[in-house]
Amino acid sequence: MAVFPGAGSFGGEFKELLAGVGRPAWLVRYPGRFGRNFGRPAGSFEEAVTACADQVRRKAGAAPLLVGHSYGAYLAYATAARLVDQGQAVAGLVVIGADAPQVVSVDEAGTRGLPETAAYLESIDPGLLPPEDSSDGWREVVVEAARADLRLLKEFTAAPHRDVSCPVAVAHGASDPLVSEAGTAAWAAATSGGCTRQVFPGGHADLLVSPRLTTWIREVRQRTGG
Repeated sequence: MAVFPGAGSFGGEFKELLAGVGRPAWLVRYPGRFGRNFGRPAGSFEEAVTACADQVRRKAGAAPLLVGHSYGAYLAYATAARLVDQGQAVAGLVVIGADAPQVVSVDEAGTRGLPETAAYLESIDPGLLPPEDSSDGWREVVVEAARADLRLLKEFTAAPHRDVSCPVAVAHGASDPLVSEAGTAAWAAATSGGCTRQVFPGGHADLLVSPRLTTWIREVRQRTGG
């Protein structure tokens, strides 16, 4: 199972989920995200997809389950489409906190500058960012990464979208400000493999540490064989 973090995320919010779903389950490492030795950030959304697809092919089994949160949901979706094009089977796609590709849009204000990006993230969920008084500079690192991710996502929203053919399972928090009933229902048009939806208590990111979400993903994994 390959897990795709959200915009600006380094994956720490998935610690409990990864432990709860069991192995093999691992975080996809975005270009430039995990230290200078990992290389430079992706210059385009398609470049990010290529890097993700390469990782999944190297590390996953015959038919992986791809799980993405927010921005990561769109990378997981595009990676699934790329893998199918390359003859790689995909067991299923789990998308969390994300409207369907054909209806998503990017808040322009959130990409103008770092203060605007920080304000945008805090308006979604204050827990997405480290405290302002953190002295290690980590807050700035997260904001810069999120701004770069959102700019790449703008390229994705302008592109044509594909049928990924695998089952799609959609989840979101009941108070998530980034999704809507119609937006999540529209994932059904992104696949010919069937679409199911589940709503959990919580907002955009706090549901990621919910045992109920972990149990649900474990059930999806068992059902799809991913």
